[in-house]
Amino acid sequence: MADAPAEMQQILERQKAAHLRDGAPTAELRIDRINRCIGLLVDYQTQIEDALNEDFGSRSREATAFTDVASSLGALKHAKERLKTWMKPEKRKTTPAILGLFGAKAEVRYQPKGVVGVISPWNFPVNLTFMPLAGVLAAGNRAMIKPSEYTPATSELMARMFGSVFAPEEIAVITGGPEEGQAFAGLAFDHLIFTGATSIARHVMKAAAENLVPLTLELGGKSPVILGRSADMKTAAARIMNGKTLNAGQICLAPDYVLAPAENLERFVDEASGAVRTMFPTIKDNPDYTAIIAQRHYDRIMGYIEEARTKGARVIELKPDDEDLTQQEHRKIAPTLIIDPTDDMKVMQEEIFGPVLPVKTYKTVEEAVGYVNAHDRPLGLYYFGDDAAEQETVLNSTTSGGVTVNDVIFHVAQEELPFGGVGPSGMGSYHGFDGFKEFSHRKAIYTQLKKDLPQLAAMRPPYGPAFRKFLSGSITR
Repeated sequence: MADAPAEMQQILERQKAAHLRDGAPTAELRIDRINRCIGLLVDYQTQIEDALNEDFGSRSREATAFTDVASSLGALKHAKERLKTWMKPEKRKTTPAILGLFGAKAEVRYQPKGVVGVISPWNFPVNLTFMPLAGVLAAGNRAMIKPSEYTPATSELMARMFGSVFAPEEIAVITGGPEEGQAFAGLAFDHLIFTGATSIARHVMKAAAENLVPLTLELGGKSPVILGRSADMKTAAARIMNGKTLNAGQICLAPDYVLAPAENLERFVDEASGAVRTMFPTIKDNPDYTAIIAQRHYDRIMGYIEEARTKGARVIELKPDDEDLTQQEHRKIAPTLIIDPTDDMKVMQEEIFGPVLPVKTYKTVEEAVGYVNAHDRPLGLYYFGDDAAEQETVLNSTTSGGVTVNDVIFHVAQEELPFGGVGPSGMGSYHGFDGFKEFSHRKAIYTQLKKDLPQLAAMRPPYGPAFRKFLSGSITR
């Protein structure tokens, strides 16, 4: 965009003016907007698959259909079916309760915030645009969207998609690179949701602070897996490696490292190897296996592997012996286990965002919990096992954005559960009703009694015995 900041500001002003002019949209209009989004995903499915395959170099069409299209449809349909109920005022009890007996009322009304900015990432650019839109539109807001420059074909496609069924006063897409992204983050939105890296989130938060824009930050971190001794190792390994290889591990919720009982280490390695062979008999030319998004990310991940190997970790590439991945058209990295990494390795310090899985061992589950708690609170935590007491120890003794028990990632698919991080892995949460609330202003309304009771009159000067008696009865332990 030639003069991006000015054009963005103009769009924002138009959306804010339209919001003030039209007021809170009816349930019917909100449903219509959501239906238009549903129609876009259905009608453009093939083009979405084409665009993401172009942007990644090689990306599984089935994975795109599942993660970016079908999952987004589920969230939109969930919101559409329930938003009329969500919109209803919520009755609350009065304080003191006796006021309610005489006819006073307390309630919360959910009011649209106005214009919500959406900064979506490159790893699931369609899903992480439409998923928050389910809550944004259900709450009655308008939206401005800034998709990632790392997926230019998909970003341009989304600009055309939204432009075909939405006026710019309803939903507008802003394309461009880091400069446009920086200007976008500095706009005076009524709310801003950013999904991406923690390092970038710091800049987004600083820019938003200039206008005191409330934020939802969906970040990431090193999501751990604690393998209990009672875990079904074959099933656990298959589910962990499925989560690690989906989108080639380029998922904010991908299992980032495994903590396994020392005596079960080799069993896990064997089962993980078998699971990968079953899912991916080949890697190099397999359309089911996704490439790394960009050369710099490929170099970063390969650097983790080489450093770990140089420093003495056991590195296991899970690929057919005859496949040479150094000679390939795309940036594919085989699923790789790094056994017994040390904490001075970058693979144990930074979010991997690739198909590399460090595996550490522990002697007691308390040791595993202690290791998790010694690091930043993650977006997800995963426990595998059939020991109820041990499971409760893990759940009660750790803090993470969310948890999946006996699988990985699946809690993000639950529309009835809030999805969000904690600390460095994010702030705020959305999905389902929690998303509706996140993007709504919860307006508190108290309606006083029409008749002026003696108790109310006594609270006004001049203060007399009745008020002093009220105070003495209130100020107690």
